[in-house]
Amino acid sequence: MIPTRTSRLAALAALPAALALTLAAASPAAADGAYQINLAQLNNSGSKGVAMLSLKGDQLTVKIESEGLVPGQPHAQHLHGSTDGHDFHCPDPSADTNGDGVINNTEATVQYGDINISLTTQGSTDAKSGLAVDRMPTADAQGKLSYERTLTVSQDVIDHIKDLHIVQHGIDRNGNNKYDFDGAGKSELDPKLPQEATAPTNCGEIQGAAVGSIPIGGVETGTGPVDPPAGTSAPLALLGAGGTAVAAATGTLVLLRRRRAQLSPVPGENGGAAA
Repeated sequence: MIPTRTSRLAALAALPAALALTLAAASPAAADGAYQINLAQLNNSGSKGVAMLSLKGDQLTVKIESEGLVPGQPHAQHLHGSTDGHDFHCPDPSADTNGDGVINNTEATVQYGDINISLTTQGSTDAKSGLAVDRMPTADAQGKLSYERTLTVSQDVIDHIKDLHIVQHGIDRNGNNKYDFDGAGKSELDPKLPQEATAPTNCGEIQGAAVGSIPIGGVETGTGPVDPPAGTSAPLALLGAGGTAVAAATGTLVLLRRRRAQLSPVPGENGGAAA
């Protein structure tokens, strides 16, 4: 009986270490994931779209399909938000604090936060490239825009990816299919630029995790986020090989407890005591 009891205790003692190793092996995958963003119009622009953020290690792939943009014009676009715990979100009509009918970028920044990453087509992606219109994607003749780029991001972005959101800029308030000063005057960011070129045209926040790739057909056929099964309490990152190992280790613990209960003497029987 002593060797059997000793082996059970040894197995139980080893279990926390096995669980720790399993969780450690699963930890790198916990930062990875795919996140969907549905872009909704700002400033009555009529612009909409869908974006995907796919994170693998420190590599962030950004894909955007949008429409209703100003045809043939470059559209500045960024990841806004916070990596230090502040809560930002897409602006609502109250952001137009001067009441001129246009939510300019300065007004909107109060609600959606500063630029974290500039989604340029090439070169630097830092905040200083926020107005690098020569390196921003251009909408086609139908006002549609497709963008894809893989970026190396910091640990802060990895840790707070769900706190970031996408904003595209560029509106056509006077409907002449170009940016000009007649539409909304000068930009408050750079008086050399029209307000139409820098005002936000759409914004979207992360809707879900692990939702796959951009749906075929782009904006119209998007199905939205995929929610985890009801009653699921374990993080999705632990599913798969890591999750199977955790489940197996948990099952081992349950089995050992059952065996221990079966082998333990009943209190008072043959003079025995409870184990």
